[in-house]
Amino acid sequence: MADSVKEISVERPYGWLVVIASMAMVSMAFGAMYLIIVGMVPVSQEMGWPRSVPSLANGLNWAGAGLGGVLMGWFADRHGAGRSAIIGGFSLAAGCILAGAMQDEWALYASHLLLLGVFGKGALMVPLLSNATRWFDRNRGFALAVVGSGQSVAGMVLPPIFRYAMDAAGWRNVMIGYGIACLVVILPLSLLLRRPAPAAPSAAGGDAVSTPLPTPLPGDDAVAFVRRAVPSLTLLHALLCLAIIGCCVAMAMPIVHLMSHAIDLGFSAARGAEMLSLLLAGGFVSRLGFGLLADRIGGLRTILIGSIGQAATLSLFIWIDGLTGLYLSALAFGLAFGGLVTTYSLVARELFPLGEVGWRIGVILLCGTLGMAGGGYLGGLVFDLAGSYRIAFLTGVVFNLGNLVIVLGLLFRLRPAAPVALSRAS
Repeated sequence: MADSVKEISVERPYGWLVVIASMAMVSMAFGAMYLIIVGMVPVSQEMGWPRSVPSLANGLNWAGAGLGGVLMGWFADRHGAGRSAIIGGFSLAAGCILAGAMQDEWALYASHLLLLGVFGKGALMVPLLSNATRWFDRNRGFALAVVGSGQSVAGMVLPPIFRYAMDAAGWRNVMIGYGIACLVVILPLSLLLRRPAPAAPSAAGGDAVSTPLPTPLPGDDAVAFVRRAVPSLTLLHALLCLAIIGCCVAMAMPIVHLMSHAIDLGFSAARGAEMLSLLLAGGFVSRLGFGLLADRIGGLRTILIGSIGQAATLSLFIWIDGLTGLYLSALAFGLAFGGLVTTYSLVARELFPLGEVGWRIGVILLCGTLGMAGGGYLGGLVFDLAGSYRIAFLTGVVFNLGNLVIVLGLLFRLRPAAPVALSRAS
């Protein structure tokens, strides 16, 4: 059976080249986000602005990326990820140059919302994730994890480089220079996306089908089963959107507030920064691990495991207040949450028709972005009202439990079509 599975697999060595190129482009897109974060103090000082101005620009960047993911995911479904990546490269370059040359707040906001957000990051993240799903069936989850890890790579590598470069050359030159670097890196890599993904053969080795799913049901039959199991694909899509909102509200709590929580407990800002770095490093590792796991047990089951782990590790921050315990809790949380968001992209690929995957992933990730933004704000609001981050973390656990209820319900409804690894299909 393994030999016959190998014969009908869509996977080709070129697909891994597409994945590596996509990861590099995602890294460049997310790197642009860290320019204003690292440059927040010098930008505020030179322009005479309060910190809320660059902070708002960063928020607009996230919002624009979420909206752009929907728009550019739809565009990529029809015109290809290669063209979307070209748009993203030019837009990132224009946004960085505009931000580096700005003299007014409107230029900062426009560059981050439209150029770096909607047509920059939005034109890369969702289309590249969607495109990667077309090149893989046996290793689709791991491929998505590698593409999505570009976000973590950018966060780990680029901020120290930006900090050093801004001290040496000034924030304006660094922003403009990074814009040029986006063009130099992204445009050549986008050419690798011009080759179309291989057509997916049916389980019988016949004609290509529209949606190759790693399930016991071949291609379109699996999508048809989903249509029978859930009254409406719109309802299924809405439930996944609600699930990722609950997941990301909980996820944002420690990411945004762990450093402040550590300071409130009497530890230095440096210790809090170390905890956050450890958390993000754990997230990078778990993103790849979740991808491997999803290829073996399916996306929904992987989300269930990750969500249980996220709820359990988030609850640790309610009770633990020692330095060593906080370090370990941060690492545990990172290992639990890191692969959740990209796994939602895998689930969309498993459950929806191929021609709709781009925009549906875009909507799901937009809801995840809103959940991240809402969770960060809610954590601060609860702290202001209760005077303690412990209540905020408890609130996050409640949202996480809501996510678990939805995921369990979907697993119950779709259990006959729950994906398994192709090598185990029979």
